[in-house]
Amino acid sequence: MKHARPTSLSIRPSACPGLLRIVQAKDGGICRIKLPCGRLSSVQARAIATAASAHAGGVIEATNRSNLQIRGVKPGAEQALIDALLAAGLGAGSPGADDVRNLMVSPLAGLDASALVDSSPLAGQILALLQDKAHFHALSPKFALLLDGGESMAMLEHPHDLWLSAMGKGDHALFAFGLAGCPPRSADDTPALAAVPRDQVPALVEALLELFLELARPEQTRMRHLLAEHPEGDLLLRLQQRLDVPLLPVGNWHRPAPQPFAHLGIRDGHHVGGAPALGRLDSTQLAALAALADLADGQGDGNLRLTPWQSVLLPNARDAEFVLNAMRHLGLATEASEPLARLIACTGSAGCAKGLADTKADALLLAPLLPPGAVVHLSGCPRSCAAAHVAPFTLLARGPGRYDLYQRGGDGFGQLLARDISLQEAGERLASPPDTWSSTP
Repeated sequence: MKHARPTSLSIRPSACPGLLRIVQAKDGGICRIKLPCGRLSSVQARAIATAASAHAGGVIEATNRSNLQIRGVKPGAEQALIDALLAAGLGAGSPGADDVRNLMVSPLAGLDASALVDSSPLAGQILALLQDKAHFHALSPKFALLLDGGESMAMLEHPHDLWLSAMGKGDHALFAFGLAGCPPRSADDTPALAAVPRDQVPALVEALLELFLELARPEQTRMRHLLAEHPEGDLLLRLQQRLDVPLLPVGNWHRPAPQPFAHLGIRDGHHVGGAPALGRLDSTQLAALAALADLADGQGDGNLRLTPWQSVLLPNARDAEFVLNAMRHLGLATEASEPLARLIACTGSAGCAKGLADTKADALLLAPLLPPGAVVHLSGCPRSCAAAHVAPFTLLARGPGRYDLYQRGGDGFGQLLARDISLQEAGERLASPPDTWSSTP
C-alpha cells in the first residue's frame, strides 16, 4: 500500500475535495487525504499535523469514511500543502487514482481473532486494482466499496455501491455481495444478490466495475443510478458472462450484528480507541497521538487506524491502560456513556455556506442535555454530510439554534417528531419517555 508521488498534477474536475484538489469552503480550503484502509503511520500523522499548522488553520477532521481532511487551507498555500503531503507518501501512484481509493474495511482488519476472514490481503488486491487500472479512475470520487471480513468492529450502515461480506471462515470462505446498499442483518433488509469464493473476490470486483463503466452514462455516477434503469437480475446475468466461476446462491443469509461502540475503549486487551470531540482534531492532538503510537518503550506498533465513526484506534498497545488514559488526557472520548461520543455534527454555518446553523457549537451546547443512550446527528442542511447512515435521531437545522427533530424510520431522516425547536427543547424531547412522542404536523 505504498504510494508514489504522482508524475503529473492534472486531475479531473470534481466538487469533492482530494489531496490534489483543494476545494474552497466558507472557512478556507479543504484538503481530503484518503488513507488506504484507514491506516496511517506515525510519521505520516506528524507530517499532516505539521502541514496543517504551517499551511492551514491547524484543524483536522476525521471523516465517516476513515479518512482525514485539513480545513482552512490558506490562500496561496495550496501547492505547499500538497507537496508536504506527497513527500510523506500520502498520495496515490497517479493523480487519477487518488479519487478512487474508496474501500472501507473494519479498523480491526487483520487484528480481530474473532473475524471470519483476515480481509487485509484482499483489501490490498482491491486497492491495487483500483489504483493500477487507469480506466477505473473514471469512477466518481463518491463511488465506494465495502469489504467486510466478519469482524466484531464494523460499520455496516453506510450504503456502498458494492459491498462484500464474508459468510464463512478461512481460505474457503464465501463472500456475499450486493449493490447500492448494506449487508443484510435482518429479514427486513435487502438480501445479498449472490456469493463467490474468497479467491474470486478480486475478479468479481474487476468485472463489476467494468460492467458499471460500460453501461453507465456520464451522469450515472453511482450504482443506484444504474439500477434505476438496469434491474439487478439483468446485471447479474451480464456479470456471470464475465466470470469464470458460477455465482452462488446465498439463501437467507444475514450478517451477525457487530458490537456497538466497539471503536471506543480497550478491545481484545491491547487495541485502544478514542473519539475526538465531534470528529475534529487539532495539530497538537494528532502529533500527540503519533507520539503515543511509537513511544520508545513500545506503547503501540507505530501506526494509527482511523475509523468510520470519526475516531482513532491505536492497535497493539503494550500498556493499554496507559494509552487509554493518555487519550483521555488529550480530550478524546473513550466510553459510550460520554455525550460527545454519541453526537455527530457537520461543519455547519461556521465553515459551510450551505449550513443554516452552527452545528458544531450547538452540539457542544446539547451535550450536557443529552439523555443517556441517545445518539444524535446535527445536520446543517439536508445533504447530511457528517453521517452517511440514518442516525437514531437527527436534528436538521432550520436557522441559528433552531432545528427539526427526526427519529429513524421511514424515508429520509425518518419520522418528524418536532418542528422548529430550540436545543433546550430538543434535549427535553429526547429525555421524555418514548410513549409521549408524536409526530408534529
